[in-house]
Amino acid sequence: MNEYLNVIRNNYANFQGRARRREYWMFTLINTVILILLQIPVQGAALAMAAQSETEGSATPGFVGITLVFAILLMIYALAVLVPSIAVTVRRLHDSGKSGWWYLLNLIPFGSLVVLVFCVLDSEPGTNKWGRNPKGLNQASAVGANNW
Repeated sequence: MNEYLNVIRNNYANFQGRARRREYWMFTLINTVILILLQIPVQGAALAMAAQSETEGSATPGFVGITLVFAILLMIYALAVLVPSIAVTVRRLHDSGKSGWWYLLNLIPFGSLVVLVFCVLDSEPGTNKWGRNPKGLNQASAVGANNW
């Protein structure tokens, strides 16, 4: 959860630097869970409205209101996390040694599979042109703390 909040609070539109796999995947996991939880009421109310309109001829205003409220919440949340999700993916691509422009592969068929593979790859060891390895930063501080 800390990685998710870190991406939202501290790196909202940060396309510079590198993101570890843990940061990327924890953000993706929690974001997906939230999107699914917001989508369930929308789909449930829409299915109920469809079933009711088939049997009675019109949907109850209550179902329409519930569906609209959750659909608006879903849209607001999706728009709010659009920039941080792109930013963390670009930083993850940087960490695997790829340019952030590879993100544009998502716009072509099956290009998202290539981006997924790049996001699964391990960090490029050492420093690359996007900064120091975030894994090394945490380990170096822990090692330095233990040395007297």
